Amino acid sequence: MSEISSSAEFLTPVAEYFKVLSEISRLQIISCLRSRTMNVSEIGAATGLGQANLSKHLKLLTQAGILSRKPQGVSVYYEIKDPLTIELCELVCDRIYQRMQEQAKQFKKLNSFASTIK
Repeated sequence: MSEISSSAEFLTPVAEYFKVLSEISRLQIISCLRSRTMNVSEIGAATGLGQANLSKHLKLLTQAGILSRKPQGVSVYYEIKDPLTIELCELVCDRIYQRMQEQAKQFKKLNSFASTIK
């Protein structure tokens, strides 16, 4: 990281971006929109989020530049604005999955060891 990219001035918007992504409901919305554009009703049905809660999260995701909003008739459709967001989420999910697999292996070893001691 260069000196400029490690400054608080540069890192503040980065922290804000990750703050937007740090909420489960918003990650559910992003996950729903990975494969296609959806309207508010479809997103609500897929996530189980109530209308008011969903609207709040959609507004935040749109303001952050993660989603784009397209009115069509009486409906509003949302889609992922930047595919890099999906790549980032998949990278993190893959890393967490790998860690969980490693922890499961370690747990099995410990469990096996504990069984032999008894």
